Amino acid sequence: MNIQIPRGTQDILPGQSEIWQYVEQKAHDICRRYNYKEIRTPIFEHTELFLRGVGDTTDIVQKEMYTFTDRGDRSLTLRPEGTASAVRAFVGNKLFGNPSQPTKLYYIGQMFRYERPQSGRMRQFVQFGVEAIGSNDPAIDAEVIALAMEFYRELGLKNVKLVINSLGDKESRNAHREALIQHFQPRIDEFCSDCQSRLEKNPLRILDCKKDRDHELMATAPSIINYLNGQSVAYFEKVKMYLQDMNISYVLDPNLVRGLDYYTNTAFEIMVDGDGFGAITTLCGGGRYNGLVEEIGGPETGGIGFALSIERLIMALEAQKVTVPIDETLDCYVVALGEEAKDKATSLLFELRKAGVRAEKDYLDRKLKAQFKAADRHQAKYTAVLGEDELKANKINVKSMDSKEQEEISLDTFIEYMKARV
Repeated sequence: MNIQIPRGTQDILPGQSEIWQYVEQKAHDICRRYNYKEIRTPIFEHTELFLRGVGDTTDIVQKEMYTFTDRGDRSLTLRPEGTASAVRAFVGNKLFGNPSQPTKLYYIGQMFRYERPQSGRMRQFVQFGVEAIGSNDPAIDAEVIALAMEFYRELGLKNVKLVINSLGDKESRNAHREALIQHFQPRIDEFCSDCQSRLEKNPLRILDCKKDRDHELMATAPSIINYLNGQSVAYFEKVKMYLQDMNISYVLDPNLVRGLDYYTNTAFEIMVDGDGFGAITTLCGGGRYNGLVEEIGGPETGGIGFALSIERLIMALEAQKVTVPIDETLDCYVVALGEEAKDKATSLLFELRKAGVRAEKDYLDRKLKAQFKAADRHQAKYTAVLGEDELKANKINVKSMDSKEQEEISLDTFIEYMKARV
């Protein structure tokens, strides 16, 4: 029986996984410098969390969630995004009670969405996300954006563009909401069924519709910028000022609304320009979500975050031919000839590895020439040859594959000898 991999998933094989490790380590490193601490949440949560946290009018909740009923008749969902889980953990573990605020968290984990698989969009994918919960200071908005932009810069990605907008506070959003309803209602029957159902529940989501993006009413829809109250305008001006102070360029896009219901005030996306990346150019999205903590049962607390796809990031690196520094070399390859030498090589290999030396040996009973070829394939810096004669003399021949110099070393000092060289 030939069992195929499920559609929308992928195997990350050796040779690829090292690239993932490098990118993920970069994420760990930059979060450490910005003082964000890692959080690890369950892969599945109660479905209610995403209904309340993400929003029941979103495509994620309506069309894309992997939801199932367990044996206890509980509705559970594989997490489609990381913010709701992080906020649930913040509330459930009373992190708001810690004296050090805001609570600055990050995660790297698998997410699941049922959608049409395409380049850069999988049904199982990995997100790197950051959440700063517990502050309404526009400086923390700028910090979160700066972290994302610096992450891409340090990886060597070029032509990265930051697009920002403000969705305003609750008062501003309500005023804009009424204006959108009045704008679309007379001709709503010309729109798709999703937009029709969103008109009363969340008309802002109509602006994010992919089917009706070219409808003439989209171009003339009321802009949120014209409905921002004084407080929202002042907040957004501060965010922009901080970005300018950090020399982070941005483009203002009044049509940027993001796809999740919980966003307020600052919203942003990071895109990549250039050929070779396909139609999906958005690398990262995020924004402020004042009100989400209360929705999930916590105190009145502001927050902001972003999430990005590791798959899409690696696609961008490959499209721009960014070389990731991966070291696939071995320090030492032990070549053994004869049964007693092979037995000794096994314990030598263990001692080398225990001493921090990247080492390997032959496990296929190959001849001398074939073992040397294997050492070359592994790009070994040294080969250590142990035969029956060397074993009797308590010696081992060590050859530098770079200089070609060869030296006979006592087996008693071999481990320290190699340790000193690598």
